Amino acid sequence: MPRRKSSVVGREFGDAMREIINQTGMTHRELAGRIGWDESKLSDMVRGKGGVTETDVIQLLSYCQVKPDVLQHMLALHRKTRELGYLKLPDGPPDQVPTLLTQERLANDIAVWSMNLVPGHLQIADYMQAVIDGEARRESVDYEKVIAAKLERRNLFHWSRTFVFYVHEQALRLPVGGPDVMKDQYLHILAMTQRNYITVRVVPTAIGAHAGLSGSFLRLSYEKFEPVIFLEGKNSGLFLDDPKSLAVYASVLKMLDAQALDPGQSWELINSLLI
Repeated sequence: MPRRKSSVVGREFGDAMREIINQTGMTHRELAGRIGWDESKLSDMVRGKGGVTETDVIQLLSYCQVKPDVLQHMLALHRKTRELGYLKLPDGPPDQVPTLLTQERLANDIAVWSMNLVPGHLQIADYMQAVIDGEARRESVDYEKVIAAKLERRNLFHWSRTFVFYVHEQALRLPVGGPDVMKDQYLHILAMTQRNYITVRVVPTAIGAHAGLSGSFLRLSYEKFEPVIFLEGKNSGLFLDDPKSLAVYASVLKMLDAQALDPGQSWELINSLLI
């Protein structure tokens, strides 16, 4: 039975279908009538809820007269909607996957666990550049393009959504870019915590082993959809929204919440690093 619950890949498929339909100049009601579908079926599809078979996809795309390469791309994307997890292999940095940026804009609650670096959303430009220098050959990176794209994520910060950043103390102490860069980075984090919708919690080195040892991740929560977990690899991004994965990462966040310093203690620790 086709699913009726929205997923990340389902929403990407639905958005692409919506764009194709818009290019025909027909309304959804008109198109549904012409191909003999209930309008609700078409509506569920473009909202990422599935409910269509591969034959349905071919019928709709054929009526919309898409090119063969578009048809093949959409069929491949539709097949992925039946899989657990959604792997993206981007041309650029994994944290700039368009799908991730779209899902972050849709989310109303974002929780981040960062074990090795200052969380990307909170990084200053000089810190970003130092990270890039440490990971890649200078001549292979378009600094302006990559850093501008990363800084664009700051537009996510708005009182209409909440952010909780769990970060390991060793990530804060890692001297990325040198003392001056780190001083500016600490000041930026402290300034951001003044916003009542942003919380920073430090997991202290002193506790030893902790719940986040398996690696960094972020969880996106929505009003209308199930949560999504995003795992960033060296050259890939993986979205997980199956119930088992969501339960595992919910447990990790619950443990990190218990192990981390409270917001006031975290502020004091970061402030102490300025001395």
